[in-house]
Amino acid sequence: MNTMAAVQREAAPLAETEAERISGEARLAHLRALYAGAEAETLLHAMIGREFPGKIALVSSFGAESAVLLHLVAKVDPGLPIIFLDTHKLFGETLRYRDDLQKRLGLTNILTIEPDPLEVEAEDRNGLLWTRNVDACCALRKVRPLARAMEGFDAWITGRKRFQSDTRAAIPLVEKSGRKFKVNPLAEWTPEAIAAYMTAHDLPPHPLVADGFLSIGCMPCTRAVQPGESARAGRWAGLEKTECGIHIGENI
Repeated sequence: MNTMAAVQREAAPLAETEAERISGEARLAHLRALYAGAEAETLLHAMIGREFPGKIALVSSFGAESAVLLHLVAKVDPGLPIIFLDTHKLFGETLRYRDDLQKRLGLTNILTIEPDPLEVEAEDRNGLLWTRNVDACCALRKVRPLARAMEGFDAWITGRKRFQSDTRAAIPLVEKSGRKFKVNPLAEWTPEAIAAYMTAHDLPPHPLVADGFLSIGCMPCTRAVQPGESARAGRWAGLEKTECGIHIGENI
């Protein structure tokens, strides 16, 4: 497993010029038309091998349903860069699950990204920033590290699905955020399709799923989901916050 040290201080993505914006929007329209309704594996083959060769990465939390997308990617290109954000607040089960899936699927290029130690010392020396400002904690431990890690890529693959929450109910297969394209191969998949795929390919669930954790992030800000709640109801429970920030606006 590789480790990328977050040593750069610049966190904000470069501003997109007007010419880049127009060109990017035209390419987005082309990609959406070309791959409308494409199956997940077909879309991955196209994006990895033809549309963004050498310039695309998968960002994975190794969470509750991550095994499905990781399995699909492993079939297409087991050496694809897989960016994993180790916030230093994760469940131990998540770290062990990452290691297990890496071996099972033959993934050869997992890049573990960590928060900048100088930023942590300046902003969260006692490790309790999450109790005071959850958005600032996410920015420190997830948004800025990922922005730095994504600097060398033009596009990234996510595991988001429409059924997960209201904020994700309309996500397309391909979208654009700032200068980066985002590919959501599982956007249209249902919980039943996810479960069926995992069973068909004998994929192990995240260990915490059995305890009711249907969306798994950092330990202090994640709880089990109660019957009738949405899959992401256990994230930042009791707060209006529903996303860590990496999928909001043009943060990456």
